[in-house]
Amino acid sequence: MAKKKDKDDEEKPKGGKMKMIIGAVLLLAVGAGGAYGAFAAGLIGDAGGPKEPDVPQLVRKGEADPYPPPAGDDDAGAVVHGEGGSEYRTAYYSFEDNFTSNLLNSPSLIQTDLAVSTQHDGRVLQWVKQHELAIRSAILVQLAATPEEDLFSVEGKKGLSNRLTKAINDVLEAEEGFGGIESVHFKGLLVQ
Repeated sequence: MAKKKDKDDEEKPKGGKMKMIIGAVLLLAVGAGGAYGAFAAGLIGDAGGPKEPDVPQLVRKGEADPYPPPAGDDDAGAVVHGEGGSEYRTAYYSFEDNFTSNLLNSPSLIQTDLAVSTQHDGRVLQWVKQHELAIRSAILVQLAATPEEDLFSVEGKKGLSNRLTKAINDVLEAEEGFGGIESVHFKGLLVQ
């Protein structure tokens, strides 16, 4: 009977050790799964702190734009930037249709063709194209608020360009959270 007890004593520790090993493996698996779930949910692992908002970035001359602007119909080929001037490239968007409006306290009309420019990535010009209807409305409001005499001086035209730039950026900020238009350019301007 002594031999039988020794066999039982030898088997019990083996069975106990096996249960402890299986239990430890299960605990590790559950812990690893929980840690992965917390990481995937963003509860842990964000050592960088709060992330910056994803806004259009300035694009240096010669760099590829991560968001190419809407394609134009010009077949000019590759753009070669000069070495002087700004370190950032400038991209343009021309409105297809012209703008016609009455002028403030005047029987005269203004008719103008406009383009906008930005040094930010192509998202800005994509947004201009996407929100063109709201932008056209804001431009027409500014044109209708312009006195006729402002259009006969360089300073008056610069002031109108600045107001149009602000109006466009206001629409973009309201719709997309970022403006990015640096300037409005007159391709043509007629007062009659």
